[in-house]
Amino acid sequence: MTESPIVYRMRRRRLQPSMRALLRETHISVDDLILPIFLHHDASAQHPIDALPGHFQWGIEQLPLLIQRISALGIKALLLFGIPANKDAQGSESWHANGVVQQAIPVIKQLAPHLLVMADCCFCQYTDHGHCGELDAQGNVDNDATLQGLAKQAVSLSQAGADVIAPSGMIDGMVAAIRTALDQEDMQQVSILSYAVKYQSAFYGPFREAAQGSPSIGDRASHQMDIGNSHEALRELALDVEEGADWAIIKPAGHYLDVIARLHQRYPEIPLVGYQVSGEYSALIAAIDKGWLSEQVITESLIAIKRAGASAIITYFAEQVASMLSSH
Repeated sequence: MTESPIVYRMRRRRLQPSMRALLRETHISVDDLILPIFLHHDASAQHPIDALPGHFQWGIEQLPLLIQRISALGIKALLLFGIPANKDAQGSESWHANGVVQQAIPVIKQLAPHLLVMADCCFCQYTDHGHCGELDAQGNVDNDATLQGLAKQAVSLSQAGADVIAPSGMIDGMVAAIRTALDQEDMQQVSILSYAVKYQSAFYGPFREAAQGSPSIGDRASHQMDIGNSHEALRELALDVEEGADWAIIKPAGHYLDVIARLHQRYPEIPLVGYQVSGEYSALIAAIDKGWLSEQVITESLIAIKRAGASAIITYFAEQVASMLSSH
């Protein structure tokens, strides 16, 4: 008698919800989420951001509303961006002790000491020309002059109480300059989360409205990565780690999952953070509002980033996802 060949039925592992949950390889938890927030120089501000529905520019007096809410949801990390009252060619308000972010950090720490406070370290919101650093006579970003400003900004933010400094300008040597400055000020405990791989993406549009930091002329192609390159990302990450970065951001995340996966495979010991940027958020929100997509795309998009190899995710969906997780 001839035995029938065994047919392995993969569907057997998917028939019950409990089995699907048990066998899921990639999970999202509230511990994976980092919420970006925008801090406005007007202390009483709570300005809605049209391009980022559900998000606001927050004044320092309004922060208790936000911090209490996100603490209740279990969110444990914030990434801070400042919108100053005054801008100049050097972005000097970024390193003032009474700058908008410097004033906000102690308030956040008092309200929620457990929160991990990450401070963006760049100049686009602080300069009157909207570029990521000081310009030379030809109107190009002066790389080495900008490093001096980044060092001052990082020290100032750390003195205010930031746990993590996140340089985002893709300026050559930025991590080394910041690490050296922090160590000289006896701030070895402050971590550097470098935007090591940041592409010149069209998905940043809503952020530029939110942070009021669009360049007045030109673009950022000279320092942000070309969207067609992935080999280059390996070198960018390696250089930042050599200079002292403790972990690294890939930005945008959703359209560069191949880059996250490639970096994770090459450097599994380096924690990677995927930044689901403003344009990714706004596009999904618009499609959900239109009824073209269900809210499932929110968790699906984040699971994809985690599955690619990210240890954590910066996302404007942090509150929605934390709320979904708590309700489940």
